[in-house]
Amino acid sequence: MNKTTALLAACILAASGSSFSQMLPDNSPAAVWRATSRLGYGPTPASAQAAQPSAKAWGLAQLEVAKAASQRPAQLPPALQALAANQQQVSARFHDEREARKEGRTNLQKPAAPMRGDNAMAALGTDPENYSRDMALSAGAWRLASCSNPDLENPLLARMTEFWFNHFNVFVGKGPVRPYVGNYLLTAIRPHALGKFEDLLLATAQHPAMLLYLDQAQSTQRGLNENYARELMELHTLGVNTGYSQADVRELARTLTGWSVDIAAGQGFLFRPRAHEEGTKTILGRTFGESGQAQGIAAIKFLAQHPATAQRISTRLATFFVADKPSQALVDRLANTFTRSGGDIAAVMRSLIESPDFWESNNTLFKTPMDYACSSLTAAGYVKDDTNRNQNLRQASGFLAQTGQPVNGWQTPDGYKTDAATWLAPEALTRRADYAFGLAPRIEEPSFLQQFYSSATRERIARESAVNMRTGLWLAAPEFMSK
Repeated sequence: MNKTTALLAACILAASGSSFSQMLPDNSPAAVWRATSRLGYGPTPASAQAAQPSAKAWGLAQLEVAKAASQRPAQLPPALQALAANQQQVSARFHDEREARKEGRTNLQKPAAPMRGDNAMAALGTDPENYSRDMALSAGAWRLASCSNPDLENPLLARMTEFWFNHFNVFVGKGPVRPYVGNYLLTAIRPHALGKFEDLLLATAQHPAMLLYLDQAQSTQRGLNENYARELMELHTLGVNTGYSQADVRELARTLTGWSVDIAAGQGFLFRPRAHEEGTKTILGRTFGESGQAQGIAAIKFLAQHPATAQRISTRLATFFVADKPSQALVDRLANTFTRSGGDIAAVMRSLIESPDFWESNNTLFKTPMDYACSSLTAAGYVKDDTNRNQNLRQASGFLAQTGQPVNGWQTPDGYKTDAATWLAPEALTRRADYAFGLAPRIEEPSFLQQFYSSATRERIARESAVNMRTGLWLAAPEFMSK
């Protein structure tokens, strides 16, 4: 079985699934694999042992652990401490960088597409001449570190942060967004990942990364910009074909005039009263008569609580955690929980984990490149020493760029697709095997994975005498491609 054969076998496994649906026994290896791979980035020896008595109980317990972790500051490694800066500090440093550029005192690199190749995770520092670049690279390094090191970040919290970042996508390649992406992850997404949806929605709406990405920072009563309002309705809340009109988009945009960023003054989000268009607005038949910033907040909360939003968010969660085409019954179950709980994301996730759909054997999911990179590093036990850690982050970043999912690198606000059909391309899949065999010499053999593999796969791997070949095959095996 060569590398390409292993990947093609994975294609068949993920695409076909089982024609006979059955519930996975709660203490079976398959249930443990599903729980640890979907509510995290795959098993470790410790998590596999902890989940073995009851995969469902383990998953529900992880939900509580993840929610508690979200309320504490992230455990940033020493090399990434610059990400702890608040919005005002980021704005001030970004302003200094811009001024230095104007005066010709720097040799800043021209802004480019993010996270490309082996140089993507170059030495990260706080060089004032390269502040935006370093902050963007640090944000990418944090995402790869947090998704693959359970000692650094709870795996379910890392996955929820990934889900919501993709839902509220911003593109690091847009110049003004670059220095803010790490702060966006750590202060707008992560703390609200298992809280109330309306708080999460408002946090993203008032963050410089989003305001600058969708040009809301320049929207005034004299120069209305509808970009953010349109995506707020189409992608972030209601979804397409839910009854809103262009007139509703325009009215929403008018409620949000004056929401801006003042980089020159070293400010993060701020409301500019003179730029706001006062007066009542009507959205989806609802009249908003509030004054100033309160009007936009009221409109956002209204959208967060709309029944169409409950359906859209529930569909997205079910697609991400259960199946590419989830049942309408599951979506309705989650939407009912969303509405009944006032948009409590943790309550919705509890309903999802407790649902029969989550444990049905034919509800298969195929790993995205990000899933694959994170799960490979997780199975490898992350990296213990600095030299290998930096090399592994560079390699993972290069792999993601080559396979079409560069970290923080999707240009449009819809975020990366997560379905198998998007990622089941032979060339991209073969790159997974190349990545696995490139990682193998720097890690210990993850032979603990054998409990989750078929006898045929185990026998094939056992025939290899070279440890590096066996290590690569553990990570390139068909079973490792699914979650």
